[in-house]
Amino acid sequence: MSKINQIEGKAVPVEGNDIDTDRIIPARYLKEITFTNMGQYPFYDERFDAEGKPKGHPFDLPQFQGSHLLFVNQNFGCGSSREHAPQSLMRWGVRAIIGESFAEIFAGNCTMLGIPTATVSQADMQKLQALAKEKPATHFTLDLDKKVLLADGKEHLKFDIHESKRNALVNGTWDTTGILLANAAKTAEVAKKLPYVSGY
Repeated sequence: MSKINQIEGKAVPVEGNDIDTDRIIPARYLKEITFTNMGQYPFYDERFDAEGKPKGHPFDLPQFQGSHLLFVNQNFGCGSSREHAPQSLMRWGVRAIIGESFAEIFAGNCTMLGIPTATVSQADMQKLQALAKEKPATHFTLDLDKKVLLADGKEHLKFDIHESKRNALVNGTWDTTGILLANAAKTAEVAKKLPYVSGY
């Protein structure tokens, strides 16, 4: 399993409280049978008008292309528990999300994909979003070992993250499906010994 200790890159700010999963990924895209194309759809209805013309959402602005960190506000990812929301963000390019607070199921789904969800105060987030807008080329480093965020190599501020999620990321145990598959042979051996699974 891959260990995740640091996430580096530019940041894209998306402002607003209570951004739910329906806004992150409109429900009509849930009918796709794989996650392959999900990177095209995050915030789609906020990015494009009815004719498909861009509205100027941060995800489409040239200065934020290639960003790996996402700066958000309060209660991000509320609403339904669909995994499509973090899948769409990840496939757009997001590798870590820093916010004021997150919906718990959304944060859990992010961890299962190897995406840290770190929290900071409202005042700190206002500063981070302002910095990302004013100096979009700023290179951030989210250090999960030290729980600090660096800006252009200098310690900028400290963040919080649920310790169980941090441990899963830094120890490489976040991919539960991968762990299950890696231990498929052991699982099969145990199953053979269980009377309610085999030989009844």
